[in-house]
Amino acid sequence: MTAQPYTLDDLTTEAARQHAALTRDPDFMGVGEMMYNSAVASLAPQHIDGQPNDADGVTWRQLLPFEADASEAYDLAQNRVYDLIRDAADVSAWAVQLGADGLQPEDHTLTVGGDGRPLVRLHCAFAPELDDAARAAFMLGLGQTLTDGL
Repeated sequence: MTAQPYTLDDLTTEAARQHAALTRDPDFMGVGEMMYNSAVASLAPQHIDGQPNDADGVTWRQLLPFEADASEAYDLAQNRVYDLIRDAADVSAWAVQLGADGLQPEDHTLTVGGDGRPLVRLHCAFAPELDDAARAAFMLGLGQTLTDGL
């Protein structure tokens, strides 16, 4: 049996390339179809992981039904979601490498602002065995270190 002619880095690089390509040119109709029965985050009870509960929340279809002028409102929301996906920062390599390393992105971020807008935003990822208290302690400590350094 011969050795693999590629490395793990080759695989993660290819995965990142494909991930980026999917977000640069998202399927516009697919965006609308995926929104249709999805809960509107601000109107949905939250799961323990902070994600909207589609089963108990108000869906986009319910919020903006395809009747009269509401279809225009749905189209506008779909266009805005599409634009947000297409214009998102390319963090594909980072995201793929996090998965390859078995790390979990933290929902909370540290933001350093200036003139009413973020200048720097730090996103962290942790090993699954680090509990919420350890993650919070790290983020708090990091935030304090940044504050002390400014």
